[in-house]
Amino acid sequence: MASDQAIIDKLNELEMKVSFQDDLLNTLNDVIAKQDREIQNLWTANGALKQSMNELKGSDSEEQEAPPPHY
Repeated sequence: MASDQAIIDKLNELEMKVSFQDDLLNTLNDVIAKQDREIQNLWTANGALKQSMNELKGSDSEEQEAPPPHY
C-alpha cells in the first residue's frame, strides 16, 4: 500500500507540474500575440512616416527655384 500511495503522490505532483506549465504556455502565447500586434502597428507607423518624409522631400524640391545662370 505504501507504494500505491507513492505512485498517487507522484502522479499528483506531475499533474500539478503539467498544470503550471500549461498556464505558463498560455501566458507566453498571450505575450507573443500582443508583441506581434505591437510590431505590426510599428511597421504600419514606420511606413506612414516614410511616406510623409517622401512627400515632404517631393514638396521641397518643387518649391526650390532654379539656380541663377552663371555669368
